[in-house]
Amino acid sequence: MSKKKRFFIISAFCLLLLATGTINVLVNNSIIETQQTGQTNNTVTAGNFFTNYRANRTDTRNEELMYLEAIIASTTSSQEAIASAEAEKIRIVSAMESEMALEGLIKAKGFEDVIISDLNNSLTVIVKSAELDKAEVAKIVEVVQGQTSYDIENIKIIPVE
Repeated sequence: MSKKKRFFIISAFCLLLLATGTINVLVNNSIIETQQTGQTNNTVTAGNFFTNYRANRTDTRNEELMYLEAIIASTTSSQEAIASAEAEKIRIVSAMESEMALEGLIKAKGFEDVIISDLNNSLTVIVKSAELDKAEVAKIVEVVQGQTSYDIENIKIIPVE
């Protein structure tokens, strides 16, 4: 496989991860919005959203990691492809560790549930809450900035009921 082809495949998997997360958030937000407007009798709880999001994120990342492992283990992979796959694997594992640590720290500040998504040089914090006041937002920003190098412009906080 050529370097370009491998690069495009790795890029496609990264875009797939981003698309999966985005679609999951959009679908769950529309379900929650529909539930709030009373247009349906189906009940979707924020707990389901958080559980589903985590499961989808884990599945997608596991697939990516398996793909990267296949590139690394392949005898036909070039040294550049192997190095690129190893770097991407390290980036994914680092993001997983960072997200998990931030989620725990934010929960320790009194929030019931939270999901962190660290993509494309921005951090999205999805918090289980009907709404957030300024003090709660400040707590979240304090934790994020204390653990990362993100500026306030690159931090998005979304309450989900």
